[in-house]
Amino acid sequence: MVRKQLTRRDALKAATTTGLIGLAGCSGGSSSGDSDGVSAAFIYQAEVSDVGWDRAHEDARQAVTDQYDWLETEFSEAVAPGDVQRVIEQYISSGMDAIFGTTFGYMDPMHEIAPEYPDVVFEHCSGFKTRENMGRYYGRLYQARFLCGVAAGLLTETNQLGYVGAFPIPELVRQINAFVRGARLVNPDVTASVRWTNAWLDPPAVTQAVNALVNDGADVINNHQTSTAAVQTAADNEAYAFTYTTSMADAGGDWYGSSALFNWEEFYGPTLEAINNGNWESEAYWNGLDAGVVGVDDFGPQVPDDVVSEVETYEEEIVSGDRTVWQGTKFEGESDEFLFGEMSSYVEGIEGEVPNS
Repeated sequence: MVRKQLTRRDALKAATTTGLIGLAGCSGGSSSGDSDGVSAAFIYQAEVSDVGWDRAHEDARQAVTDQYDWLETEFSEAVAPGDVQRVIEQYISSGMDAIFGTTFGYMDPMHEIAPEYPDVVFEHCSGFKTRENMGRYYGRLYQARFLCGVAAGLLTETNQLGYVGAFPIPELVRQINAFVRGARLVNPDVTASVRWTNAWLDPPAVTQAVNALVNDGADVINNHQTSTAAVQTAADNEAYAFTYTTSMADAGGDWYGSSALFNWEEFYGPTLEAINNGNWESEAYWNGLDAGVVGVDDFGPQVPDDVVSEVETYEEEIVSGDRTVWQGTKFEGESDEFLFGEMSSYVEGIEGEVPNS
């Protein structure tokens, strides 16, 4: 039976990325219409791989570059936060109109340099600082994590979930809480255990953590890592594997659950249009399922159709506003400011406490 997509937009074309350090080659169509067009640079902290955080941004860059004939884009990968100002200045000296910094570590350097170039648009992903010419953006990925949690709660046979986290910061605590909340909403007997690696990319540590969680009884694993290690290890243990940012279906095989996806083109497209039209304004963008900037991947081959249908029902309720992720929890009614930057404790059902970050 054909599995339905949730809010994921049309699949992006597969494209190869040349491994370049520093400034990468220009791509994009020529400018047209009343505007002189827009040139934009995207800066990534890691090298772009086949999956993960930077892959999601790069897929979106390619998508919007293909979409707009007035847009030209370039990108740099493997740029450390301490080097990002130099890279930004190189781009600006070459005539860039807009700079997109795609990792939290770029926030302070971008915030510092933005006033020096008031005619350049700066956009920073996942941070909390803005300026007149610097906006910030993120997606409510916790909504997609909640939907994956609904599936997990229906799939588990041991009623024990395992989660491998990177750093105990509000962003990750928020997503772990949403996943477990979704699971317990459909299966109140579910409990969850979290293991922290204190690294975004450490496959050996992730493998060890997943094996330990499975040995403790978890038969569903989720993670917050930028590699396929957690997904592959869960599948090797015949535990359902959930993940985030991009699809990792190939790594999960028969035991792939799904992935909470970022669809960054849903932000980059309108933002670049606003720059091109001359009506861009600095803002704190934090949209979710209703905007399409986050979604859920196709479910794996062993996920029953009735589970998919249940997830779709909850998705419709969130998009329509009839349900929020946090209703019925201690976080119900909390402000966006709290949810974004201050959540530091677990919802009911998660063992232990959040470590000090």
